Amino acid sequence: MSIQVMIVDDSAVVRQIISQILNNSTDIEVYAVANDPIFAYKKMQKKWPDVIVLDIEMPRMDGISFLKKIMAERPTPVVICSSLAEKGAEISLNALAAGAFDIITKPQMGLKNFLEEAAGQITAVVRAAAKARLQKPLVSKVTTKTQCSSMAQKNEATKSLIEAVLNNSTSATENDLVSMSLTTDKVIAIGSSTGGTIALEKVLTALPATCPGIVIVQHMPEKFTKAFADRLNSLCELEVLEASSGDRIIPGRALIAPGGKHLQVKRSGAQYIAIVSDGPAVNRHCPSVDVLFKSLAISAKQNATGIILTGMGKDGAQGLLKMKNVGCKTMAQNESSSVVFGMPKEAIKLGAAQRIVDLSEIAELIKH
Repeated sequence: MSIQVMIVDDSAVVRQIISQILNNSTDIEVYAVANDPIFAYKKMQKKWPDVIVLDIEMPRMDGISFLKKIMAERPTPVVICSSLAEKGAEISLNALAAGAFDIITKPQMGLKNFLEEAAGQITAVVRAAAKARLQKPLVSKVTTKTQCSSMAQKNEATKSLIEAVLNNSTSATENDLVSMSLTTDKVIAIGSSTGGTIALEKVLTALPATCPGIVIVQHMPEKFTKAFADRLNSLCELEVLEASSGDRIIPGRALIAPGGKHLQVKRSGAQYIAIVSDGPAVNRHCPSVDVLFKSLAISAKQNATGIILTGMGKDGAQGLLKMKNVGCKTMAQNESSSVVFGMPKEAIKLGAAQRIVDLSEIAELIKH
């Protein structure tokens, strides 16, 4: 039975081209299109789609509001297809948090050529969406000014403690120094793709500001990762940043690879630093999880832990195997908690994962 798709976009060109692309596949059928969510919803009452391809900026009702309505009424895989600028990146991250399966970035210029060139990507995402295990949309906690102030003071105190330890300052107590020295040389590396934004938020928001330094590759386009890092930074006790070359990997800090750049980790004396660089796509991705994991197999060895989360494809599997072979701890997310069991499955098939774990367990394992 074919995958039944509805396209909701106010552009007739987009509706026509995506319909042609998807209908060229024998296992996919675009059974309906709509130029705004109101029309779409009326059609959905007669026949509910398996997958929805949805724009964000539309008349009468925006895509985010429609997405929230769908997820509250009848959770359905939704692929956002939207033009992104810096402002749009933040909007699209809100869409992922509200339950969108994935995002296809479409340019404001040269749209027809882009959609035709991206035909393979579009069909692959729709197929994966049809098989996805939907995650419950995240609801960010609302904090009072007093709670925010308390959290800010805690983060500032942790930051001061870290700096004191790293600079051999005598202002830190002996107990503090012993506690922090246990984590200073440890690095946690996480790789993820489709479904990873929600998975990463669940993991990072559960971690204390004293956890080991973390480096992350999440498959995302340029301008997306800065907004994603800023969002996580506002929700986490950790400091979450888009990585820049030379950034220290220290306790209480998570660095996210910039879109369009590879992230590697190198050792400088007793310290680990991030190296961000241009380079060709690896496994069709830049940043690539394999590039990050292989750098840690060289620079950190047994001091590193590699974790591969939900995602399409096989990026990260070979790198995780290299990490395991040099003595790193390695884990893969299990099938039942993955939105797409692609990347973890490939790592498990290679024997790269020492442990196969549920998403809910990962934060606790990182702490220890």
